[in-house]
Amino acid sequence: MKRARMGHRGWIVLAVATAVLIAWPALADAQTAGGEAEAVRATVLGSTTVLSGTGVLPAGTNGALDASSVTGAIPLLLAGDSLSAATVGSIDRIDSEASLGSLGMSIAGNTISTDFLMARAMEVTGAPGLGASEVDGLTINGVPVPVSGAPNQTVPIVGGVVILNEQQLGSAGALVNALHVIVTGVADVVVASATAGTPPSSSSTILPPLPGLF
Repeated sequence: MKRARMGHRGWIVLAVATAVLIAWPALADAQTAGGEAEAVRATVLGSTTVLSGTGVLPAGTNGALDASSVTGAIPLLLAGDSLSAATVGSIDRIDSEASLGSLGMSIAGNTISTDFLMARAMEVTGAPGLGASEVDGLTINGVPVPVSGAPNQTVPIVGGVVILNEQQLGSAGALVNALHVIVTGVADVVVASATAGTPPSSSSTILPPLPGLF
């Protein structure tokens, strides 16, 4: 119930934020391309599995896509509960949000768990993409890990790295992954991913969030 209230509050905050975004300097080449949200996308040894994925909501669409599940699991890799993903669009705006509770993951000798994960992304035509995430109760290999909240915080693991609050933000969109686990040559797992507009496909400048936005 608490998480449901938080999700509802998040959409209200996103709506309020739109009014603030309109006041930002316009960029002539900014366009809304679409939105997508996924609770989990895991690629292991070349095989990809998606849990609670909305698919892509096309640009300029007045509508919404939603995907949710009480529980979800990928055998021998991970399990979680309260999987949720949603993207909502209009002619000049897209909002996406994904979340998952009680994550338990075992990958290449590493164990990762969290109490809750959430990612949000928003894009309004004429303004830069915005994003934020939440990572609660993170433990890696039995050790609690402090989450700074800064974009692209990295934590080394055996054979790879964990990226927290991964962000690609640009003039026309945003991609936010709450948790991204990479084990070289073995697996690439993203938990709670939200896309809005057209985020950069490579390195990008990380824009600071507006005060009180999320």
